[in-house]
Amino acid sequence: MMKTFDEITQHISTEIDQLNWNKEPRELYEPIDYVLSMGGKRIRPALTLMASNLYQDDVQSAINTALGIEVFHNFTLLHDDIMDRADVRRGRPTVHKKWNDNTAILSGDVMQIAAYQLIAKTPAHCLKQVLDLFSQTAAEICEGQQYDVVFENCDIVKADEYLEMIRLKTAVLLGCALKCGALIGGAGEEDAQNLYDFGINIGLAFQLKDDLLDVYGDEATFGKKIGGDILCNKKTYLLIHALKLAIGDTKEELKKWLNISKDEFSEEKVSSVTNIYNQLGVRTICEDKMLEFYTKAVANLDKVRVSDTKKQELRNLAVKLMSRND
Repeated sequence: MMKTFDEITQHISTEIDQLNWNKEPRELYEPIDYVLSMGGKRIRPALTLMASNLYQDDVQSAINTALGIEVFHNFTLLHDDIMDRADVRRGRPTVHKKWNDNTAILSGDVMQIAAYQLIAKTPAHCLKQVLDLFSQTAAEICEGQQYDVVFENCDIVKADEYLEMIRLKTAVLLGCALKCGALIGGAGEEDAQNLYDFGINIGLAFQLKDDLLDVYGDEATFGKKIGGDILCNKKTYLLIHALKLAIGDTKEELKKWLNISKDEFSEEKVSSVTNIYNQLGVRTICEDKMLEFYTKAVANLDKVRVSDTKKQELRNLAVKLMSRND
């Protein structure tokens, strides 16, 4: 029997609540409990269970793998927030702000170990395949984060370079989550690969949506301050195209704002750069690219050899991710 996305995320939340972080030293484990209790969309573990559910009614055999992927994802957020000097995550103080950098680093390290311990509980028939894929993905996410750091100090980043960075940093974990679930469920290699590709393309569209929401989202629902990418001069798909398209006075004004530090004229900087984006039409460029990846994702899902009825929840989730406001 196919489960809905909401049923699956409820199941995941229950299982996450049962993970035991009540250990000593408290200073090490309390931040882990804190970050996992923040909630979040639970998209990655949900994808694992949904992919498994395409091939088997009982998704419990995939739960440890799903939890491992979610713990790993949250570990990366702890370290990303330190590197980005982010103060807020999901509407609450980040771990390095609530505690300190050293605590966030060490608690994150333990989360990575815990993730591998959970992945190691994957059913024996596909443990090596899942572990190999997960390890490859973990390394790729680090590669993506390194590109992100490098791009901060580059005057020019090409659109294709940016897309490769977000493929590594964001999309590969969605692909991994789906393929792991499919393998556990007993999918053939072709189906497992098509689900992986579905995850890659929906992940690319998802990150482009994130770029858009950071500029055009509603702060109340987005969970963090609007315009954060603009203040940090982050080379998003929007800024990359603005730098490419701007000429004359517009180009000079954009350069002026890029040379102003994060803490100066912050509200004015966000509104001025947003106005430049509007003048240059980069929002539409970003939305068109997002739609391109979404269309590819749907085509990947169409190739998966199970009934359309079984695939409907994944289709619904793809639509939801594209129309989300948070």
